[in-house]
Amino acid sequence: TRVVTGVGVPQLTAVIDAVSGAGDVPVIADGGIKYSGDIVKALAAGASSVMMGSMLAGTEESPGESFLLEGRRFKMIRGMGSLSAMQDGSADRYFQEGELSPKKLVPEGIEGRVPYKGPVGDVLFQMVGGLRSGMGYVGCGSIEILRTEAQFVRITAAGLRESHPHDVQITREAPNYSL
Repeated sequence: TRVVTGVGVPQLTAVIDAVSGAGDVPVIADGGIKYSGDIVKALAAGASSVMMGSMLAGTEESPGESFLLEGRRFKMIRGMGSLSAMQDGSADRYFQEGELSPKKLVPEGIEGRVPYKGPVGDVLFQMVGGLRSGMGYVGCGSIEILRTEAQFVRITAAGLRESHPHDVQITREAPNYSL
């Protein structure tokens, strides 16, 4: 959506801004959750919960059949702003209801394939483990303490690259990390 419309901010900024104006209304971090560390940051910023659509999209319980491609298992996904979702009825969310021709729809989302991830319980186990570990590293025994004690530090693009494995070729994929 941000690329197509030129509107929006990174998820952490959105959460911080929403929380500052929401009062007692719970804020849901909606988007940008790729790793368990993103959950830690969203909750530290004040989110009450997180949406993990693409993270859970490749699980056994997600809609669609898994399929093999070049020896790897995948599942198809589509965002609500994708062309096919809009044709199936979500166009009204984007003020394009009544438009019958696909050439006249302006999609803000994509369709694609994601690696198959197995049972959702396995993915959630890894996410909860990462959340607990992150909270432990910052010395927080509860989410409430995390919200009041966590500090954010701005890093450069080089710092972000350094945060990921570097100077090594990954030979065995971890269940909680992918490039």
